Amino acid sequence: MRHDGIIGWDLGGAHTKAALISDQGRVDRVMQIACPLWQGLEHLESSIDKVVGALGEVSGLRHAVTMTGELVDLFPDRTTGVSALIDTMRQRFPHADLAIFSGGSEFLDSRLAKSSSLQVASANWLATGAWVANQLSEGLLIDVGSTTTDLIPFADKQVLLEEGTDHHRLVEQTLVYTGIVRTPLMAISAKVPFAGEWVELMAEHFATTADIYRISGDLPEGADLLPSADNGEKSLEGSERRLARMLGLDADASNGAGWKKVADFLAEQQLRLIQDACERQLSKPSLSANAPLVGAGVGRFLIKRICRRLNRPYVGIESLFRCDESLAVKVAECAPAVAVASLALEGSK
Repeated sequence: MRHDGIIGWDLGGAHTKAALISDQGRVDRVMQIACPLWQGLEHLESSIDKVVGALGEVSGLRHAVTMTGELVDLFPDRTTGVSALIDTMRQRFPHADLAIFSGGSEFLDSRLAKSSSLQVASANWLATGAWVANQLSEGLLIDVGSTTTDLIPFADKQVLLEEGTDHHRLVEQTLVYTGIVRTPLMAISAKVPFAGEWVELMAEHFATTADIYRISGDLPEGADLLPSADNGEKSLEGSERRLARMLGLDADASNGAGWKKVADFLAEQQLRLIQDACERQLSKPSLSANAPLVGAGVGRFLIKRICRRLNRPYVGIESLFRCDESLAVKVAECAPAVAVASLALEGSK
């Protein structure tokens, strides 16, 4: 089947996300493919092939690309990573119109993008922010993904961040390195209450946030696409076993209710990390007391909870795109891919 329109790509370090937008601006397809890029470029090549296989005939389509995968330790530095990702796309689509996002509404061809690597690197959050800023008068966009959380204040059609490097955003807490799938538990809290005692967590990659949300029942379907910390089964029992190991125990040291208490405690600590970062941004005079929180990403259920606590209106990012209801969840989970395609389409009109 031949399509019209443009494909938006978000080339991440753990997932490849893609969205097909028609020439009329409607979201036709959205997908996310596991891509452990740190293990080799062949994983990116494979994920691209899976996207093309799912879409069918894509010759003649334009491609808009944003990325964060240049950060993986496969590459010695970001410039090398940006070049490698662009080269991979160019080799796979040698005759296509390839537009690389470099911030705001700026798109570059492959050659210019490689020479502007620091503007291209890790700009996927800015693609999402630029789109949302053009749809709403003000707000705080929060994209809670599998690995990281982006906080993007906006008003008057502008993203309100003076500098967008990962380092600066870490300092400003507009990049919080926590997500609902891949974050090691010791990065959330040093200790947990258990059996009437405070227990220091082992500083080992024994369990991740996917385990605590699987135990709590909050893990969205299809969110956990990569192997678990022990390469074991992704079941309630498997998650309880991994969580127990963080405390130096086996799962039979408590029952399901006991492990759920530990999981709920850790989930609350993660929520506080994100909420504190939100309150820092919302304290700035550039946003009004009625500015909404815009939720995106696979962990946007956390943003809904923060909205209730802060008595702020909630806007789901999927409502800002034209799409069928059946695609709304994937649109929200893959917002940068949808946004970068939408921005490129708008810019070409």
